[in-house]
Amino acid sequence: MSRSRMFSSEEKNKLTQLVNEGLSIMQEVETLNGGLSDTVKAIAEEMEIPPGVLKKAIKTAHKSSFTKEQENHDLLEQILTTVGRAL
Repeated sequence: MSRSRMFSSEEKNKLTQLVNEGLSIMQEVETLNGGLSDTVKAIAEEMEIPPGVLKKAIKTAHKSSFTKEQENHDLLEQILTTVGRAL
């Protein structure tokens, strides 16, 4: 079911501005993420820490979800111990 709609010139201008600003912001985010990734890799190599661990630390800190992550890790440990796969 296709829906067709005619936009007024004011709506067209708003949509055009929104899409252009959205594209610009998404490019900025992509650039910033690339820079962060490069920084994480460099520090991970320097400190001999897996980059994934540093990325996880950043995401966990950003979301303020350490307690939840710790609970999930504890459950994961219990599961692996139960099935005899914990090292």
